[in-house]
Amino acid sequence: MTPVLTGTAPYSASAPFTVTASRDYDPEVGTLPAMSLGRYEIDLSGGEAARRLFAAGARHVTLPRPVDVTDTADAAWTVRALSFVGDLSSLAVSVDWQLHAGPDPDAWRHYGHLHPPTAVLGTADPAAAAREWRNAYYICKCVFRYGPGFIQVRDRRYGELRRFTIDEPEYHEAIAALTDGAHVDAIPQPVLEDLMAETLVLRFGDLLWWAPYRVRRWSEAPMVI
Repeated sequence: MTPVLTGTAPYSASAPFTVTASRDYDPEVGTLPAMSLGRYEIDLSGGEAARRLFAAGARHVTLPRPVDVTDTADAAWTVRALSFVGDLSSLAVSVDWQLHAGPDPDAWRHYGHLHPPTAVLGTADPAAAAREWRNAYYICKCVFRYGPGFIQVRDRRYGELRRFTIDEPEYHEAIAALTDGAHVDAIPQPVLEDLMAETLVLRFGDLLWWAPYRVRRWSEAPMVI
């Protein structure tokens, strides 16, 4: 029987999906009977699902199908999957997945803070694009954290540190709504325009994805990250 992880579903909830998980970062080792955790059906928010899988011992998770950011008809899956991969990345869980980013060879950089996929589909050389992603990847590349009365975002996806300290209540409310995906009408237009201008929010059809994942403990000194 496939365990079902149920709880509070995200706004952008697509149908439940099934992942496979293992205790080891090496996919080959993860197939051994003592290391495989089997299949899990995900029917809750990405953050909660990621934390439960981590607590169960998962260190490697495989998604069931590619994430196509060019297909607005599949926006619910796109937003949900990207959020889930981000939450797994924040816990240093490796993810076996594929991203269809279209023909632009640099489009993957919007997602370069997520654990690198095995292929960046739609590009001239999917394996080469994935290799470039892996070479540039490190944990905490685009994150947000809560402080006393403020939210701080640190973003190095584009090669330099962009740091934002957000203390306006309307932005706090927007980020809370965006964490697991939100409908475009749920976010005040001026706030949304500001966040999208900094590529902190990406739009897929009528759904929005909050790109930074939450960090609770720095992997290195914050000034290094």
